[in-house]
Amino acid sequence: MKAIAYQHSMPISQPESLVDVTLADPVASGRDLLVEVKAIAVNPVDTKIRRGQQPSAGEWKVLGWDAAGVVRAVGPAVSLFKPGDRVWYAGAINRPGSNSELQLVDERIVGHMPATLDFAAAASLPLTSITAWELLFDRLQIERGGQGYGQSLLVIGAAGGVGSILVQLARRLTGLTVMATASRPESQAWIRNLGAHHVIDHHAPLAPQLAEIGLPAPDYVVSLTHTESYFDQIAEVIAPQGKFGLIDDPAAPLDVIKLKRKSVSLHWELMFTRALYATADMQAQHHILTEVASLVDSGVLRPTVAENFGRITAENLRRAHALLESGQARGKIVLEGF
Repeated sequence: MKAIAYQHSMPISQPESLVDVTLADPVASGRDLLVEVKAIAVNPVDTKIRRGQQPSAGEWKVLGWDAAGVVRAVGPAVSLFKPGDRVWYAGAINRPGSNSELQLVDERIVGHMPATLDFAAAASLPLTSITAWELLFDRLQIERGGQGYGQSLLVIGAAGGVGSILVQLARRLTGLTVMATASRPESQAWIRNLGAHHVIDHHAPLAPQLAEIGLPAPDYVVSLTHTESYFDQIAEVIAPQGKFGLIDDPAAPLDVIKLKRKSVSLHWELMFTRALYATADMQAQHHILTEVASLVDSGVLRPTVAENFGRITAENLRRAHALLESGQARGKIVLEGF
């Protein structure tokens, strides 16, 4: 099968950072699906692993944790899918990724693709949807439905992939007032269009801008990027007994003692945890993707594709990694077809 992979961790400006290769076709066993990958999306995790994980000598590392495709074969223990099914998933971080023509993925973390989307649009959603869903409803335990009126959520760095879904979920499935941050005019317009009630600039002090909105201190704060830069401000603006969630890898230690006076709780979200540890509730991700597909098909949620970089090749993937590393990306970058 065709694949894009690397053997040496290096800057994306180097041609050898991602190369076109041919690898052996994988074979489905157990609860695995063998998926013919039709489209992929690129996420910050791809760039982090490429920069930080050196494969064993002579081994190829295949990245990619967002895909849509067609089931070609199933393992003997599979019960949720059959060959020919159109599926979407984010996969598992401890297995080869989706930057290949064929991929093995456990059925418990796979969903049926939305009927109303093509493969490229569908590929933009799994990782960000699962991350945003788990963060809001599993980690922060925000209630769905009409509950939450009078409470508010502040999303820092909302214009990226996860923020683009999280803002939609919070606006459409909860009663929270949704405040979000972005710095560039086009990014602010993007998240307003996705449903944020208020948008402020995270390059300026947060407290005065929140005071100008005239709402009480946010009950929930989510930081999606550069948390170390905003942590002191988060501790300042969050409501007493509030909940703080984050997904990134802070570049400096966080002084969590600053949360104690307000009895603020801290919640990490990593969407790979369930698959990585084969938790008892691993199949929850199948159910999340099923529900998200229904929300997409009913028009409640919409895809967040910002850039389509064309065919799945090493050259195009290097371009996608470079854009993500520049910090200027909004929404999702997708590629389709080998």
